[in-house]
Formats: sequence, C-alpha cells, structure tokens
Amino acid sequence: MLDIIDIDFKNPEHGRIVVELLDEYASGDMGGSEPLPAHTRANLAASLAARPWAHALVARVDGQPAGLAIYLEGFSTFACKPLVNLHDFMVSARFRGQGVAQRLLAALEERARAMGCCKLTLEVLEGNLPAKALYQKMGYEGYQLQEENGRAMFWQKKLAA
Repeated sequence: MLDIIDIDFKNPEHGRIVVELLDEYASGDMGGSEPLPAHTRANLAASLAARPWAHALVARVDGQPAGLAIYLEGFSTFACKPLVNLHDFMVSARFRGQGVAQRLLAALEERARAMGCCKLTLEVLEGNLPAKALYQKMGYEGYQLQEENGRAMFWQKKLAA
C-alpha cells in the first residue's frame, strides 16, 4: 500500500526519514554522488522547521519511506499569487517503477492548489532523462515568456561560508 504523509519537521522520526531519504538522493548520480555533510544531517530538520514556508511530503510503501518531495512556498509577482517550488524530489531506488513519483507529484499539486498557488516550479538536470520524461508526463514544461527570448535558465552563485 502506498500512502503520502505531510512531514512535521519538529517530529524527530519525520526528521530522521527526511535526512535518510535526502542522503540517499545526495549520494546518487543526480544528487552529486556525495553523502550529506555531517552538519546538514544534524541540523536539517530543525533548520527547515524554523522556516514556515518549507514543507515536505514522504511517500511510504507498506510503511517504508519510499520517496521525498521537499517544497518551498514562493510568490509570483506577475500573477500576484503564491507558487510552490519543488526543491528536492527523489524516489528510493528500491521503490522505483511502482508509481511513487507520480503519486508524490499529484499530492504536491493538491497541496499547491489548496494553498491557492498559480504554478509549480522545479529544476532538473539536462541529463536526467527519466525525471524529465516524468515531469513532462505530469504536465511540466520549460518556462519562457516569449519564444524569441528563449527558455529560462537556472543559475547559481555560491557564497563563501
């Protein structure tokens, strides 16, 4: 049986599950192939709990953690409405191919609609073909305002600690 639960970052068991799943994601090819740093493992749940706009869903198969969606509330200035950014998304290797990802994305969309959001956003690596196919199947597409200006790109600038 597959069920989706809303995570309470203040619940130690929920925090442990989030860190466990996120560490699996970080350790894989699409997460950078490095486990989470000790500082992150020790502080992630409390840091997310301190941010009321941070949320997570966990999919469970027969009670076992199977997938994770960490999402953040944002705001669309053009639409003057809230939005949801899917920040981290993964399905544990042992549960892939069982519809977990689709159910998690559907649950995320339900939460976003209940919040009155105008859209969902996410970022995906160009080479992550299975994820791109899933997102397209679920209705996601590249973002552009005008065709002549091209699609939006996700950039970063890391700041020294």
